[in-house]
Amino acid sequence: MSSPLQVGIYKNNQLIKEYITKEHTSEALPMIFKEILKGSTCKRVFFAKGPGSFMAIKITYIFLRTLAITKGLELYASDGFNFNGANPIKAMRKMYFVKKYDKIMTEFFEDEPICEFMLPKTIELEKFTKDVEPLYILPAV
Repeated sequence: MSSPLQVGIYKNNQLIKEYITKEHTSEALPMIFKEILKGSTCKRVFFAKGPGSFMAIKITYIFLRTLAITKGLELYASDGFNFNGANPIKAMRKMYFVKKYDKIMTEFFEDEPICEFMLPKTIELEKFTKDVEPLYILPAV
């Protein structure tokens, strides 16, 4: 099961509004940001750069990078483990991405682990970087 797309608005690093949808990232992301930008002044964008669905990672990166360039926004990224309590992230079949000692690798799980993504209530700047290149990690086959 894929996680829903989640976008949050933060003021003084505190979550003040959430947008959550099960629509495809390519369709939902532009609509959500259209609404956000008409009603708010946005200075910085924080996002999960992977690991996960290659298509969702690509679409998110291209959209947000373009938005940052055209609107003069600062762009920051972190791996997805900062958005799911450092739990395994589905790769394919029974393979999951795991993070051990700051290294991301794949691991086989017979039983599906819990992997619920959620927006942090507070943005912790030290968990993000200006290195926003997508994390494309190929699972072992």
